[in-house]
Amino acid sequence: MNKEVYLDDVMQIIAEKLDAGGTVTFNPKGTSMLPMLRDGDDTVVLSKPKGRLHLFDLPLYRRKDGSYVLHRVVNFGSDGSYTMCGDNQFAVEKGITDNDIIGVVTAFYRKGKPYTVDSMKYRAYLEFMFYSKPLRRVIASATSRTKTLFSKSNSKKGQNNEETSD
Repeated sequence: MNKEVYLDDVMQIIAEKLDAGGTVTFNPKGTSMLPMLRDGDDTVVLSKPKGRLHLFDLPLYRRKDGSYVLHRVVNFGSDGSYTMCGDNQFAVEKGITDNDIIGVVTAFYRKGKPYTVDSMKYRAYLEFMFYSKPLRRVIASATSRTKTLFSKSNSKKGQNNEETSD
């Protein structure tokens, strides 16, 4: 039987295990890392970072508001901070420091099959996701505008039908 546990409740244990050189596995929640990580279905393996993070690393970090986030390093600040973004997002989050980092994903499991972050398949995914982001942003924007147009058009049709049905 699986029991849902909140990170705040086990963070001390996670930190101790990572500091001792161990790994921690968990099922991340949310949709910000789609298509790589699916909400509650996939499992990630965290390790303690070996020094500074690199471009495309996937750390678990704690925001200033106390929430935990698993997003990708997409850039670096001139002050040595990290800029993060989910694979399924376009807004970046700047100013993440090494002190905010808890662990970094070294592998993940999908349907029981392991994938390591140094595999060729994973590296190809990273290249595609990073370099296709401008095109994906244009497509997402066009899709959003189209949905807005259709919803406005449908609401006007509904208003017109109400007016003429009396």
